[in-house]
Amino acid sequence: MPSVDVVDLNNAVVGSLDLADEVFDAPVNEDLLYEAVRHSRAGQRGGNAKTKTRHEVSGSGKKLWRQKGTGRARMGSIRSPLWRHGGTTHGPQPRDYSYKLPRKMQLGALRSALSAKLRDGELKVVQNFSLPDHKSKGMRAVLSQLEIAKTVLLVDNGENSNLVLGSRNLEGVTLVETKDVTVYNLLGHAQVVMSETAARRLSEALAK
Repeated sequence: MPSVDVVDLNNAVVGSLDLADEVFDAPVNEDLLYEAVRHSRAGQRGGNAKTKTRHEVSGSGKKLWRQKGTGRARMGSIRSPLWRHGGTTHGPQPRDYSYKLPRKMQLGALRSALSAKLRDGELKVVQNFSLPDHKSKGMRAVLSQLEIAKTVLLVDNGENSNLVLGSRNLEGVTLVETKDVTVYNLLGHAQVVMSETAARRLSEALAK
């Protein structure tokens, strides 16, 4: 059973926490990690290619000339795809690129990502995020004490207004709740800092 040191906001060790083998000491499956990241990015992707059909281009709907007797081909609308500035037939439309990934694969990828972070020394557990105020300057000082130099993912439970307000304007800092942790977030940050409560909850939830 892997054990991690629990530190306070001054980076002093104040205890230790035992974590579940199934969650933080699982084999790292790179194929699962790839599929989970691909799934997350597909869900964020939005189609931006769009052409207007004959119902969307500007122009009158009036019949241009009478149906018979003019010697010309019949024509019902100036917005016809056959005409210049008319609508486009079968043009690209925005689409949803998301797809369903089996739950077992998502959970397995999450266990692999957490195990990789712990194995590589990129996971830190703090006793709690009890900040004295909501200022970004104080939050930056805390991260400096914790020796966070690059991008960091903060994981906490519940409402902590000081943590939310203090971290939201800092570049490279992302705050999520335990239930919102994804493989894409874990792998997209150089370090992960979670509260003791959040680490315990992840360990218990993903071990089932």
